[in-house]
Amino acid sequence: MNDSTEDRARDRAPSARRNLQDAVVWVVLGGIILVASLSMDRLESQGINPYTAPGLLPGLLGVAMMCLGGLLAFRSIGEGALTRRAPVSSGVPAAGGHAQLLRVLALCLIFTVALLGHGLPFWLVGAIFVSTSILTLQQAQRQAAQARLGLREIATAGLIGLGAGGAITLIFQTFFLVRLP
Repeated sequence: MNDSTEDRARDRAPSARRNLQDAVVWVVLGGIILVASLSMDRLESQGINPYTAPGLLPGLLGVAMMCLGGLLAFRSIGEGALTRRAPVSSGVPAAGGHAQLLRVLALCLIFTVALLGHGLPFWLVGAIFVSTSILTLQQAQRQAAQARLGLREIATAGLIGLGAGGAITLIFQTFFLVRLP
């Protein structure tokens, strides 16, 4: 990268203070989800297995959101988010934040409307979704580094997608006793 490319990437990168603000939002949202899931009926009077009780998975996701938000907060503080003038961190360019959000929404809609429940097994649909999401969301990083999409990146995304699709199917069908489409 030459100096002007690095300067442009630095100017578009999210600040440490902005990352700290985002971290607080994630921790609060995770906490709200956790509290809501704990307040759900456990259906104990009906003899429901505790691992299949409503609210278990949302509660776990709320805890995960809180943990990851906490990690983001610690990293942001380490990058100077609490100083008077926080330095700019290196990261994915923030200028395409709205475009990234639209890409994620489009991927989710395609997954739920076009792929899910139309004959393909869930593990394969999940693998396609995860792999495509990885490749799509890393596009901004590749462009900033002026790198091309190669066979290695495609293979890595495919393997991660297959692992995720298989793991999600196994976990939901084995532990949560949920039949997936």
